[in-house]
Amino acid sequence: MNNAGQLSRRQILAAAGFIGLATLTGCGSGDDGGDSKDLSKKQNGAMKEHRVGQQFKATKPLSFSILHNNNPVYPMKDSWLFWKELTKRTGVTFDPVAVPLVDYEKKRSVLIGSGDAPFLIPKTYHPSEVAFVSSGAILPVSDYLHLLPNFRDKVRRWKLEPEIDSYRQADGKLYLLPGLHEKARSGYSLALRTDVLDRLGLSLPSTWDEVYEVFKAIKEEYPDRYPFSDRWSKNTPYPAAALFSYLGQAYGVRAGWTYDNISWDANAQKYVFTGATDAFRQMIEYVRKLVTEKLVDPESFTQTDDEAAQKLLGEKCFAISANPQVLVQEYRFNLQKQVKGAEIEMIPVPLGPAGPIVLGGVRLENGVMISSKALKSDRFVAMMQFVDWLWYSDEGQRFARWGVEGVTYTRSGGQYKVKDGISLMGSDPDAPKDMQKDYGFYNGVFAYGGSWELVSSMFSPDEKKFQDAMSQREQTPIGPAHPLQSFEQEQASLWETPLRDHVTQNTLQFVLGKRSLSEWDAYVAELKAKNMQQFVDLHNKAYERFKKENG
Repeated sequence: MNNAGQLSRRQILAAAGFIGLATLTGCGSGDDGGDSKDLSKKQNGAMKEHRVGQQFKATKPLSFSILHNNNPVYPMKDSWLFWKELTKRTGVTFDPVAVPLVDYEKKRSVLIGSGDAPFLIPKTYHPSEVAFVSSGAILPVSDYLHLLPNFRDKVRRWKLEPEIDSYRQADGKLYLLPGLHEKARSGYSLALRTDVLDRLGLSLPSTWDEVYEVFKAIKEEYPDRYPFSDRWSKNTPYPAAALFSYLGQAYGVRAGWTYDNISWDANAQKYVFTGATDAFRQMIEYVRKLVTEKLVDPESFTQTDDEAAQKLLGEKCFAISANPQVLVQEYRFNLQKQVKGAEIEMIPVPLGPAGPIVLGGVRLENGVMISSKALKSDRFVAMMQFVDWLWYSDEGQRFARWGVEGVTYTRSGGQYKVKDGISLMGSDPDAPKDMQKDYGFYNGVFAYGGSWELVSSMFSPDEKKFQDAMSQREQTPIGPAHPLQSFEQEQASLWETPLRDHVTQNTLQFVLGKRSLSEWDAYVAELKAKNMQQFVDLHNKAYERFKKENG
């Protein structure tokens, strides 16, 4: 990132990525830095100098309203140590507006629309901020990045500029402060019964071709069973949502939970329609082969999670999708009680034609929107400094995750350990206290993002092994900014759902053999009849326009 110096706006953007203007200069000048003169009367309680790695402490007691996503797993309590210790360290008290998790997005829209939104609106997933841009109800936070040294420092050191730029709107501004991760964290992969593999003399597979061979060998040994029966098909718009997410990665495409109609083609330097690409077709062909040869249970695409888990425990199958928590707390725990000698392990995502990659863009997490009303407050600068400390400083992130050293955790040589008598995500089911429920730490409203050291400090041994392997892989290029103008957004949203639904329905028909893959061209023609090309053109036009206007 560049010091602004005498460079023109265009040169800076071209040289440094669009975030460059409001980064290390700290000058607060220009149209991306906010006019610091405007802020001279908004310094109430602010620190004179707020720097990276420095404890934020308001110069007088302050209170800020915040929308609190109330998770039923750890319902909000006034008695949480989190609130008390936060005030002790920062001089800030939160005035939370608690909203049940199930109603969060709806209630957030109502509050913003009526002008009653709290100053801070966390737990916002991109692109849901887009809906509030045109009304002016939320702040273009990129105008005030000079007040956020910790945020800017992490973006610069972790080279997150492309990801940040992809969140910019048609005016070139950012309306959401996302959670920032140093490294991509992977969530899901395939889990296999390793005791069964050992008995059959099979190694853990590292590619999808090897997965196929392992499944074939299991099928030969157990001809009356399916080697693989899967879950995560209910309560999701996409069948086998986890499987397609991580299998798609091997082909370099977003599928399942991560599916997006639009994908960036780095070779062609343009956006394409995901569900019509060759890579998407190859992924479908692979699953079709598994179904045809009875290597995957066809009920995988329709059954409940419970039904899938029962098949694993009843040894009707020997492989299933997993994440690190489910692997340890559900599969392994129950298998060891029910099946003598059973062992199960989650493998790094098997490799496919795309090679050792992870899909780009996953280093940003949900983040914080700020109500435009906050700018009118005489405490605005202090609030931004506080936000920067709690969500983006190393110390603030450690506090939100782990709590108070010596009280909720101990740390020695970079190793964190939860204190005796406290359970963290089921680490000690018999413990009298729970880190989230009783103390308010590791709350999804405040605890996300961070350095790999901090994020990995909460990994189980299984997850550490898995994540270390996945973190060695290269991220695919991030799609450049292509924000739609409001009238384009309205048009795109009319096309978006029918196109997505057609992809989802036909993916299922293709893999189950209800539609032959020889009809692929007909399927693409059907997408074209649903305005696929106009949809793609709209995004490419937005990309070209943004590139031309912003360098």
